[in-house]
Amino acid sequence: MSTTGKVLASQLRNVARSRWILGYGLLLALLTWLLLQFGGSGERALLSLFNVVLLLLPLVSVVFGTLYVYNAREFIEMLLAQPVGRGTLYTGLFGGLVLPLGGAFLIGVGTPLLLLGGGGPGFAGQAVMLLSVGLLLTLVFTAFSLCVAVLIEDRARGLGAALFIWLLTTLVYDGLILLVTTTFDRYPLEGPLLALVFLNPVDLGRVLLLLSFDVSALMGYTGAVYERFFRGAGGSILAFLMLGICAAVPFFLGLHWFRRKDF
Repeated sequence: MSTTGKVLASQLRNVARSRWILGYGLLLALLTWLLLQFGGSGERALLSLFNVVLLLLPLVSVVFGTLYVYNAREFIEMLLAQPVGRGTLYTGLFGGLVLPLGGAFLIGVGTPLLLLGGGGPGFAGQAVMLLSVGLLLTLVFTAFSLCVAVLIEDRARGLGAALFIWLLTTLVYDGLILLVTTTFDRYPLEGPLLALVFLNPVDLGRVLLLLSFDVSALMGYTGAVYERFFRGAGGSILAFLMLGICAAVPFFLGLHWFRRKDF
């Protein structure tokens, strides 16, 4: 087994034993079950579920990842004293966080959907879209968490920065877009607003999910702009690629800072 594989296996054992991961999976399973049981039809339950996912999943990924790296500081320093490359260790840390978080999400949400999901037209495709977007958002916000934990030495400041990232992407960002649209409503804003949507992974996930339901009335102004300019598979492919970029940029930034950090 390669050095990266050994580090990854060690991280997976450590993280998978965490009660937080188990609780996260059980919470997702409970929420999904409740929504499928009492949230109306399968499509209505999915619409409610994706709002929960867009808020809860980024929060858990960025906070859990940040706290884990701070708590594993001594373990990281011990490994760095061994003949282990920093890039190998960082990749192992990232994979050891993403795989349990993504697995808990897939099992917690996917199992109730598989067992209790509705049989309506398009339900399977909508469920697959929900799971795909959730996995990509797990990648994005886990990469953010490592970035924060590597860059900021103090635990309290790092946790505050992680929460700020979550607030900015899930709540504040849409308010800023609304402010731009109301302030400059006399100008053609479709292009700038489309660019703003592509810069926020949570907005991208929201647009992808709502497009899969074909409910443009619920999408708001930013989603309507997206739908107008990127109808069909091309826009979805572009959005998925951008979500991948949103994960890659903080990952490589964190890797750069990790290699330069003086432990």
